[in-house]
Amino acid sequence: MIVSANYAADVLVSRGLVGDVVSGFAISRIVAGEAELLTIVLEPETRGRGLSAELLGAHLLSVRRAGGEKLFLEVAADNAPALALYRKAGFEEIGRRKGYYPARNGVPHRDALTMRADLSDLDPTPRYV
Repeated sequence: MIVSANYAADVLVSRGLVGDVVSGFAISRIVAGEAELLTIVLEPETRGRGLSAELLGAHLLSVRRAGGEKLFLEVAADNAPALALYRKAGFEEIGRRKGYYPARNGVPHRDALTMRADLSDLDPTPRYV
């Protein structure tokens, strides 16, 4: 976890054949107790192993430790894997932005869902293993 000037960032490191490699990361901005998940990324070859849930769970704790009580995000309404991940982590849909994502490569405009998770019940006390 990295916390600096209203940001929280987490990096997921996996053990590779040649050494440790960055498999994913998450970054949020935090202002006055509210946070926005700016991005969460996982290397394509590591998907499907539950690592995104691990990364998101760690990031929720980082945001909470940095003072975030609520975390907001937006996601494409047709992104079923991401929606399942976010809902399982406790996010609830709070709005829809019609045609938010522009059309490209023959895919029409897509809606964005806005979602929120309440982090106030998470224990911000750091745990060391």
